[in-house]
Amino acid sequence: MALHLWFTFFLAYLATTATPGPNVLLVVRNALRHGPAAMGATLVGNLTAQLLVVTGVALGVGALLVAMPSAFLALKILGASYLIYLGVRQLFGSNVAANTPVAAVPGSPVAKWRIAGEAFLVSVSNPKAMIFLCAFLPQFLQADRSVPVQFIVMYLTIAAVVISVHSVYCYTAFRFSKRLSAAYWVALIKRISGALFIGLGLRLLSARAV
Repeated sequence: MALHLWFTFFLAYLATTATPGPNVLLVVRNALRHGPAAMGATLVGNLTAQLLVVTGVALGVGALLVAMPSAFLALKILGASYLIYLGVRQLFGSNVAANTPVAAVPGSPVAKWRIAGEAFLVSVSNPKAMIFLCAFLPQFLQADRSVPVQFIVMYLTIAAVVISVHSVYCYTAFRFSKRLSAAYWVALIKRISGALFIGLGLRLLSARAV
């Protein structure tokens, strides 16, 4: 991939990623509730899903989703239902004790795998992401260069952008949270994220493949 083309791709994907969505919301929530280890686990789950999506786009799966409305509808319902489930669990789940610090939840391997798995499902169950990348990534391919290498370069760029943008969001949220008590902030995050997850799920249900 030529340098000028890569730089255009970088700027375009940066602008897209900077807009808060389910993945940004999830990584901020996990970072504030469970600390840096949870942020890392969330990024691992998200980027694993991104790798799967980019691979699927490279193999033409995104085009199949567009061509098969029933497959798109099924995946859309699955993704929306999972987001709504997360939102309901946030809104009506048990509250953290008032004297529990934000980062005091144990970062056991099981908990980290669960957090990564949740992030993976949130990211991979969104068919709009695959369809967007299906239309977006081929615009930057050059026929006279290795296609697999170009997809690898684009995925590595995507990973770098996601890590950078999500880290900025988490740092900003953490700095702001220092002004509030831990218990109050956790309760506020649970309510806001719960409502936003439900809203995102409902919005996903209304999305179209075209």
